[in-house]
This record gives sequence, structure tokens and C-alpha cells, in this order.
Amino acid sequence: MKRIGAHVSAAGGVHNTPVNANNIGAKAFGLFTKNQRQWNAKPLSEENIRGFKENCQKLHYSMDYILPHASYLINLGNPRPDGLEKSRKALLDESIRCEQLGIKMLNVHPGAHLKKIAPSDCLSLIADSINWVHERSNNVSIIIENTAGQGSSMGFKFDQLASIIEEVSDKKRVGVCIDTCHAFAAGYNLSSDKGYQDTFAEFEQTVGYKYLKGFHINDSKKPLGSRVDRHEKIGDGLMGLKAFEYIMNDQRLDEIPMILETPDRKNWAREIHLLYKMVET
Repeated sequence: MKRIGAHVSAAGGVHNTPVNANNIGAKAFGLFTKNQRQWNAKPLSEENIRGFKENCQKLHYSMDYILPHASYLINLGNPRPDGLEKSRKALLDESIRCEQLGIKMLNVHPGAHLKKIAPSDCLSLIADSINWVHERSNNVSIIIENTAGQGSSMGFKFDQLASIIEEVSDKKRVGVCIDTCHAFAAGYNLSSDKGYQDTFAEFEQTVGYKYLKGFHINDSKKPLGSRVDRHEKIGDGLMGLKAFEYIMNDQRLDEIPMILETPDRKNWAREIHLLYKMVET
């Protein structure tokens, strides 16, 4: 079964996110466990934690299908020592928040070299940062999201993701989330049958399906290979519906959270319904 959902609002507290997901017919969901535009946040309250767990249980959301997103401020490959320290501490804080909520995974953008160090050194620094967080936390897996390759961002090619994983010590606590818009912008043509098959053949050979832990389902405003990250509503972008038909009928992608991050949250229920209609019976 496909587990389609969306990155829902945590306004009023994280305990509201399962309710917001249920209201749009989601079978999975993403969230921010804190304000993603700020480095620091007050701790989760016992009421927040208890309410989140109770609502997940009541609405039948398994922790296997919940994929929070870490702050966009985080740069695990930051060549500047002060920025690297802030990023590591921020990711650790979010990992601990996930542990408190009972969540198993935390999605993060890997980082950027800022044109200050070699790309290979940046990849090693990202892996070191994940190891640093792992050593100070208990069980949450860090899920590395592929990027569009905008600016000096790393992780836009599968071999870069594989390089990071290779240097992570605890490989049971690391994985990959594929963002469809990012993949398309990075040059992976998910819109044709050959392009789709080639993309996932490369992923299997380079990274391996055992590390595939989530998807972000987004169309793209920008063309194939543009390396520009601009999400669009499903069917309104340049990827076309065919790409999402391939995904929805690929049984290798069953039972992992697939999270919409498309621009109009009022459209999410319709997009979820549209995606499920693509499943061939």
C-alpha cells in the first residue's frame, strides 16, 4: 500500500498534526517539531507529547509513516566552525524531540560547501555531523533528503548520498528521502518510462533500496536539470502526471511515507485523492 500524506501544520502544538493529517485523508504525514525558521525553541511540554501520542493512536498513525522535517537553517556540511556547531546542536535537539514524541525518523537537507571547501570534504563533514548526533542520541534515524543542487548544496546526485552513508558509522540509523521535484531538477527524468527505470536502477546500484525511507511528492516549476528548487502542485508543473503514475504503481515504494510539500495546502486533500486514483487495479 502507498502511504500518501502531507507536511501538515503544527500550529497550536505538535499534538494537532495527526488531526490535521486525518482531516485531509492522509495515510502518512510530515511536520516540524519546532519553528523551522529559528535556531532555538522552548522544550515540548508533557501535554504536547502526551497529546501527540494519543492522537496518533486514536487516528491509527503508525510511527513508521511519520517523517518530520528538520529546520532549513541546518547545514551539516558548514565549513564555518560556528555555523557547523549550531547546525549539529539544532539537529540533536530535533532528534531528542522526535525521541520524546516516539518518532523514529528525522528528515534533513544534507548541507552545502558554501564554496569554502571541496565538495568531497563537505560530504565527509556531513557524515561526521550525523555521527556526532548519533553519538548523543538514542534511536532516531537521520534521513538524508536529496537536493536540487541549487547553489553549493550537496546531495543532488545519488553517488553523493552514497558517499555520506559510507562514512556514517551506524548505518541502521541512516536513510534517504527522495524529493521528486529535487530529483527532476537535478537531472533525473522521472517523467519518461526509460528515465524512471534508469533513475531507480542507478539508485539501487549506488545507494540501495534498503536505505530508501521516504518520499517528498512534488511537481516542479523548473525544467529537468535546472538545479532550481521550486515546488509545484501535482499535475501543474513540468514533470507531468506520468511521473506520479510510475511512482504510485511501483510496488518497491510501498509502505514508506510519501509526503506532499506542494504549494497550496488547501489542495492537499485533492492531490492525495488524485494520487490514489492513479493506482492500477
